[in-house]
Amino acid sequence: MEQTALRPKPLPGQEPTGPRAGDAGTGPGPAPHRPHAARRRGRRLTTLLLGLLAGVVLVLTGVGLGTVGATVIGMSKLAELQRQAAAAPAPAGPPTGTRTGPAHAAPAPVPARATLGVEVVDAYKAGAKVVAVHVPGPGYTAGLVRGDVVLWCGRTRVERAADLARAVAGASPGKEVKLTVRHRSGGYQQLVAVPGVVT
Repeated sequence: MEQTALRPKPLPGQEPTGPRAGDAGTGPGPAPHRPHAARRRGRRLTTLLLGLLAGVVLVLTGVGLGTVGATVIGMSKLAELQRQAAAAPAPAGPPTGTRTGPAHAAPAPVPARATLGVEVVDAYKAGAKVVAVHVPGPGYTAGLVRGDVVLWCGRTRVERAADLARAVAGASPGKEVKLTVRHRSGGYQQLVAVPGVVT
């Protein structure tokens, strides 16, 4: 058969094996058998499975390296803390234990510190802004609410949250303290609080 523009040369592997549609006396027959298509499907499946396996290996390798790195970092921090503890001087004085066992010393009593039962931060301008009020607590009983700004605690002017903490710590538990407060609405009020002790 002659090759023309109307009938191009077939690609390799696609040569018709049976009679052509243009041949006289024959109609369209069954589809020709293509053994190479099954091989191509098998290669695609193999490539897909190998790619999936390589992806899983890479992910697991990354997870393993990350775990090892975190462990190494954690161990280096632990070693650093141990070095700092070893470098700290030993307390001077008589030994606290005997050869048979350690001595059981009673803990030193902690002095009672007064508290208002509120959490504060530095206000935008002056004062300590109340961000949380513990219920029940001395601040809640006095009438402090979230958003109030404490300006004075007794005779101490409160510029920052640390000033309020020092003033309350210096107060005696159970004795009244006057608080000058600016509410969220802008109004000022004097409240009477009785600092307590956290147990």
